Amino acid sequence: MFEHLKRFCDSFLEAGLPGFDIAVYKSGNCLFRHINGYSDIENRIKMNGKERYNIYSCSKPITCTAALQLYEKGMFSLEDKLSDFMPEFSVMSVKTEKGTVKAQNPILIKHLFEMTAGFSYNTASESLLRCRRETGGRCPTREAMKYLAEEPLLFEPGDRWEYSLCHDVLAALVEVLSGQKFEEYVKENIFDILDMPNSTFMLPESEIETITPQYRFENGKPVNVGKHIAAYKLGGEYASGGAGAVSTVDDYIKFLEGLRTGKLIKLDTLSLMTADRLTDRQKRTYWLNATHGYGLGVKTPKADSHDFGWGGAANAYFAVDPENEISVYLGAHMLSSPTQGIRNMIFRYVYAELFDNSGFEVIENQLKDLFNYNLTY
Repeated sequence: MFEHLKRFCDSFLEAGLPGFDIAVYKSGNCLFRHINGYSDIENRIKMNGKERYNIYSCSKPITCTAALQLYEKGMFSLEDKLSDFMPEFSVMSVKTEKGTVKAQNPILIKHLFEMTAGFSYNTASESLLRCRRETGGRCPTREAMKYLAEEPLLFEPGDRWEYSLCHDVLAALVEVLSGQKFEEYVKENIFDILDMPNSTFMLPESEIETITPQYRFENGKPVNVGKHIAAYKLGGEYASGGAGAVSTVDDYIKFLEGLRTGKLIKLDTLSLMTADRLTDRQKRTYWLNATHGYGLGVKTPKADSHDFGWGGAANAYFAVDPENEISVYLGAHMLSSPTQGIRNMIFRYVYAELFDNSGFEVIENQLKDLFNYNLTY
């Protein structure tokens, strides 16, 4: 079993990925774990399954889960205005073809979860650069949002889907609601509960050497780009809810299982999180509209799909199928990876391995047709 999936993942090495670690769980048991390649190319150190990665956007579901815990406590409604809790977002401006004008609609908390608030993903905007200067490079999470609020929105809140700093704002909202630093709240209410000792949103500089080497695919080869989070960590005291977590495969699969089984949020809340919320207008700008919807921070199943999930900039990927009690996580550490666009096929392989052996030919034909990707046997 899982020979097709193993072969598919091994092909990532031929494409240029230095190494990977994939785990597949079914009903709480590990059915498949496959580790291959190198964690450190320069020193020829092979992957061992204990690697600690910057997981980038696989941070987002953790942040959304933290916020949904507070939602369950009745601390906010999805329809509440963000400005009710963070006043700096009371009066916003919007970029238009005729120039910058006052926003007509308020940012609602649901817009943060849904990526429909109107923010961009520009971490080098003038306001955020000024935040770095004026805070001496610290950029505390809550304080940084006061600077972000000065930037004009790309569109009226709710008008379209746009991948952005929405979940960084959500992390700051968790701070406001909980009265704790975001990283402390997550440690206490998620990481400690699930025994995830190698996960954090605020890695001390003294622990940077515990991170496995990080690469970027440039000119057809992996280039070592250091161990720090690239671009998304604004300052030394900034916990990026959207891209700031560090974790391991062993830790992250515990998060997925904790989410799937109702240990972190109620199953009714999980159903809310994993239901497609996008309007027809918003779907026009959503990347994965052909195969999935989008809920409260995750891609969601459509009629022809079974999984909710997401991925990270350094090729991390996860998928969860609650109905069939499946959790899948891929750990890797390469930015701009040549396999970034095909990793979503991993769950397709898992599903075919477990339930539909006739599906392998369809998957591999799609890899050829859609991605010009040919598996070698």
